[in-house]
Amino acid sequence: MKRAFYFLAAACGIMLSPPLDAQQPADSVLTSATLQDCIRYALAHQPVLKQSQLDEAITDRTVKSKLADWYPQINLDYNIQHYLELPTSIFGGNPTKVGVANTSNAAFGLNQNIFTRDLLLASNTAKAVRKQSKQNTVRNQIDVVADVSKAYYDILLTNQQIQVLDEDIIRLERSLKDARNQYESGTVDKIDYKRASISLNNARAQQKSARELLTAKQVYLKQLMGYPESAGNVPLAYDTTQMLQLVTGEDTTLTSDYQNRIEYQQLQTQQSLQKANLQYNKWSFLPSVSAFVNYNFAWQNQTFSKLYSTDYPNSLLGLKLSLPIFQGGKRIHNIKMAELQLQRIDWDFATLKNQINTQYAQAMATYKSNLNDFNTLKENVAMAQDVYNMLQLQYKEGIKTYLDVLISETDLRTAQLSYYNAMYQVLSSKIDLQKALGTLTANY
Repeated sequence: MKRAFYFLAAACGIMLSPPLDAQQPADSVLTSATLQDCIRYALAHQPVLKQSQLDEAITDRTVKSKLADWYPQINLDYNIQHYLELPTSIFGGNPTKVGVANTSNAAFGLNQNIFTRDLLLASNTAKAVRKQSKQNTVRNQIDVVADVSKAYYDILLTNQQIQVLDEDIIRLERSLKDARNQYESGTVDKIDYKRASISLNNARAQQKSARELLTAKQVYLKQLMGYPESAGNVPLAYDTTQMLQLVTGEDTTLTSDYQNRIEYQQLQTQQSLQKANLQYNKWSFLPSVSAFVNYNFAWQNQTFSKLYSTDYPNSLLGLKLSLPIFQGGKRIHNIKMAELQLQRIDWDFATLKNQINTQYAQAMATYKSNLNDFNTLKENVAMAQDVYNMLQLQYKEGIKTYLDVLISETDLRTAQLSYYNAMYQVLSSKIDLQKALGTLTANY
């Protein structure tokens, strides 16, 4: 008996102890990161998605745990006891000590569920419950794809702004040099020189502000990706030509389809589970049926050392039926409540459809508006560049004043910054449009 007990304890210890070689995987870094690389990295490392995947595993184990009740349930109850004083019974008016001082019992019980509504519910909803957990992960993945894409485009926009300001500073430094030479030679007064200095200082201030923003935006992108903090900035790699193709790559004739939206799919799964819950409450009028087999070992002896020398076993088998007859109308109320909850989901569908229609209309309008602004500002950049070049030549020939050159240079910088900002707005609104259409996926 002791040997069996120690063996059982050792087996339980092995099963419950964690694996010794389980280690947290080391963080990886990227050497070059396109948008697809950033998204794939985020899908593999984002903490929220890791939690969603763990939730899926927990849900799967929960389902398996509930379905395990369909299998035979075997139990062992063991006890050993010693009477310090034997119990007394009355026989014919005479008190008499009964029993023996030492007893021990080992009872094996086998129970097999045949029909229970809890197990029927678990069996009928197992697939839908797993699907619901998976859909939650998919929704989180779509959100991560959208957020990472927008953050990626935002960093590219800031990089382009810094590049524009770098070029502008070079032009202003050249203009300042020319204005200083002319001032020192007595050709012009110091007004042009002062104006050039002011414009250069403003451009440098904008450049510094943009660089500070770039640092913060890199930190935000790393957070969205689950990128290690100690790895430095994400080394972004991009193709401007490819980005321009992405700007106009969305078909504006597409219409929304409810079935494509993950929110609609989640609501369908919820409706399926609520229908199962209604059926579960209707099953409350049916009995629960189970079969059982019990085998008991019983040992009794007045002398403790001889307790296990003789066994007095007993056994039985049977069928158990449990049927609640009256519960004060509780079952009827539960059924009506489940029906009302199912009706409420129908209205959830109506609300969600209205929301999807509104989101689609707003996203499409925003995308078209931003696309129009982008095309207009693209033309403005070309015209502003021509005006600046022309005025620069005319200023050197003495036809135009330095103020005209300065104004054209400011217009050129503004047009370039507005152009790249419009590009980001188009790409960002395109992501929102794809989410509204239900075409944004996590397949990368």
